[in-house]
Amino acid sequence: MVEIHPDHTFIPTLRDNLNNPNHLSNWEGFKLAYQAAKINTVPNFDGLLALEHLPHVQFLDHQIEAAERVIHQMNGRAILADEVGLGKTLEAGLILKEYMIRGIARKILILTPASLVNQWVQELNDKFYIQAASPRKKQAAWSDWDVTVTSIDMAKREAHRQEILSIPYDFIIIDEAHKLKNHQTKNYQFVQELKKTYCLLLTATPIQNKLSDLFNLVSILKPGYLGNLTDFKKKYRYEANKQGNIEHIHSLVGKMMIRNRRKDTGLDDSKRIVVNERLKFTEEEQKMYQELELLKSDHPSFTWLTLAKELCSSREACYMSLNQMRQQSNEQTMAVYSKFIEQLQQLPHHVKAKRMIELISETNEKFIVFTEYRATQFYLQWYLQQHGISSVPFSGKFNKSKRDWMKQLFKNQAQVLIATEAGGEGINLQFCHHMINYDLPWNPMRLEQRIGRIHRFGQEHDVKIYNFAIENTIEDHIMKMLYEKIEMFKNAVGDLDHILEQIPGGSFDKQIQTIIDQSDSKGEIDIKLNNLVSYVEHSISERRETS
Repeated sequence: MVEIHPDHTFIPTLRDNLNNPNHLSNWEGFKLAYQAAKINTVPNFDGLLALEHLPHVQFLDHQIEAAERVIHQMNGRAILADEVGLGKTLEAGLILKEYMIRGIARKILILTPASLVNQWVQELNDKFYIQAASPRKKQAAWSDWDVTVTSIDMAKREAHRQEILSIPYDFIIIDEAHKLKNHQTKNYQFVQELKKTYCLLLTATPIQNKLSDLFNLVSILKPGYLGNLTDFKKKYRYEANKQGNIEHIHSLVGKMMIRNRRKDTGLDDSKRIVVNERLKFTEEEQKMYQELELLKSDHPSFTWLTLAKELCSSREACYMSLNQMRQQSNEQTMAVYSKFIEQLQQLPHHVKAKRMIELISETNEKFIVFTEYRATQFYLQWYLQQHGISSVPFSGKFNKSKRDWMKQLFKNQAQVLIATEAGGEGINLQFCHHMINYDLPWNPMRLEQRIGRIHRFGQEHDVKIYNFAIENTIEDHIMKMLYEKIEMFKNAVGDLDHILEQIPGGSFDKQIQTIIDQSDSKGEIDIKLNNLVSYVEHSISERRETS
């Protein structure tokens, strides 16, 4: 339904001009204005004028082609979904510069995670000669700036929300757009309400768990293009002729999304060398892990699974949860938790931490270590210090200045950067080519984002990735399923999209959680995980045969 709203704002100006004819332009003034407009008129829209204005930036072929396609074929509304490290920011900057040179875009808003605001401002100013501003918390006059860079969280605050929503933006760029995958969140609804003529969504992972992630992103750019969500799910997930439907959705989305893959750009000079390391618990650690598994029969699955995962990371991470559970428990269960805490205190240093020290001590080169838990992060920093190895922490909870400071300390002084999952986004660390995945995520897209911090355009060395897992634990199951049987690393992000499309009954994480929750033994978990893997492998093989 199209709503037509009459605009009467011109009437006061018209009445004033009629009452005061001298306000109207004379013929000489009109001719001068016409000549000036003619000089500034671009004869056609072929090619990119911005390239002549940016001779100092060496754009790659795929970046120029992406910009031309967005401008000529997509009417300035697109998802830029290149694999991590292929230069989505450069593509977006080139497109924006082109629209600005042609006089099409003046009022611009760029929304990024808070950790990337300074990075965007610097890139726009230094590389594209676009004067961008990043308003501070107490500054409210958003209309004063032509090019504004801020975070969604800041923009949607009550103090700023209404003013920003009232501004008719010519061009909006949203970085890390996969965070908008849930259409029920306030962030998504805020972005939908923004007045925007042209819009770019940047994400290396347009599908993180399920196909509806992509539906929600497309709906920001072109509401109704893929129908409504209910019909979309029914048509593309549950109908029998699924392969045909998937090909159809790819065709539709291809008109809204550009996805360059590393292998297709000729930039895959640096290789990924992946080493999966299965480590053995000490006898004490193994005994405690087995006792934690016994909790499953008497406690919610979340309890034992959380503790089991944390014990695979560090005793500190496990202690934090056990202590919290003890404080919230009754007398009967308090004794159980207290017993576990006493056992924890007797455990030696974690086998993963010892292996990490061995790897880092073999070379003077830099390492980035990813963990899932803040408690483990603190423990590892302390443990590295005990062995004379300098390190810095990195977390998404740090403010912008501290994040920048930590990155500079890592680049110029420290040998190791220890990052939590929240800190893995938006840090470009091409100067480092060693990574330890101390804890493995259950979602392969999250792992791909981690690797993309160092395996990206500009990396001059082969990238070595160590994946840790404890034998005969839930970690071991995940490593076998995600990173060996499906060969996630060989498929890389290009095929990950299709792999995740094949998962029945919800997201990848939820499927694994359900399998573990509803299984009574390790053998049953193995069978169900193998069935899930077989389903995915069969779907991929069918796709390759028909393509």
